[in-house]
Amino acid sequence: SGSATTQAIATLALPGEQVLLSDDLYGGTYRLFERVLRETGVLARYLDLSTDPLATLDETLTERTRLVWLESPSNPHLKIIDIEAVARRLADHAGARGERPILVVDNTFASPLGQSPLALGADVVYHSATKYLAGHSDTVNGVLATSRDDIHERMAFLQNAIGAVPGPFDCFLVLRGIRTLALRMERHSSNAMRVAEALAARRDVVALRYPGLREGPHAHPQAAVAERQMRLTGGMLSFQLAARDGRSPEERARRFCEGTRIFALAESLGGVESLCEVPATMTHGAVAGSQLDVSPALIRLSVGIEDSDDLVADVLRALDAA
Repeated sequence: SGSATTQAIATLALPGEQVLLSDDLYGGTYRLFERVLRETGVLARYLDLSTDPLATLDETLTERTRLVWLESPSNPHLKIIDIEAVARRLADHAGARGERPILVVDNTFASPLGQSPLALGADVVYHSATKYLAGHSDTVNGVLATSRDDIHERMAFLQNAIGAVPGPFDCFLVLRGIRTLALRMERHSSNAMRVAEALAARRDVVALRYPGLREGPHAHPQAAVAERQMRLTGGMLSFQLAARDGRSPEERARRFCEGTRIFALAESLGGVESLCEVPATMTHGAVAGSQLDVSPALIRLSVGIEDSDDLVADVLRALDAA
């Protein structure tokens, strides 16, 4: 699974060493570092690397920094981080082991079609293959790729040592999905853009984030970085609703997710079917009350490959009823 892949990569950090992570990331990753690895002495620190990554790194890198761990786009706020800029900065930093920190990128939201972190300077890239790679919500799997022989050897050893090996049928399902990945990602991206544009036209939509929006009041704050490092902007977006008719933003978020007909209320993402969720009570429940706390009014959409007109109509109908 993607979680097994995360666990394997995290073992590269030893007790007493520091891991710098994006301050917006999958709740399961936060849970692993805070409730499992912290007990072993691995120290996690969460940073906003989307606005001024070089200055932030200069303030926080130490000789004990072993890993720098990014999500771009991030989950669930779709922050974009300049991966190449971070990689260049890390190249100039030598830690206690006499080597630079390892740059890890969770590329699940972008997929390999949308973004190539290794080409941008990352050492390790991983995916929850359950999502876009398999694409049909019928398997649990994880994928890791690295440009370094020493990390490859270590990960291969850990696969065998801790049993983080998927079954043959699960691998078949991922390989089957990869055959249509290019077609699906193009459709995910174009459909998400249609939905994002429809949301952007609504006065009651606030905090809309989609990397493909480059103009207007809802333009993504890191749109220039996204345009430079992403080939496709993917099928994920998030937004909030303003209070209306005596209903709070939180209540409207719940009513929206319960009112869609095509978008199913579910936690996963990246499948051919469209999904919606409220991360604060679903995928990101583990971060409640922490630095990474997610607003209960936030709605996350995974836009599938259905007819785009049907998806837009479904969203607008649910918005009117929320």
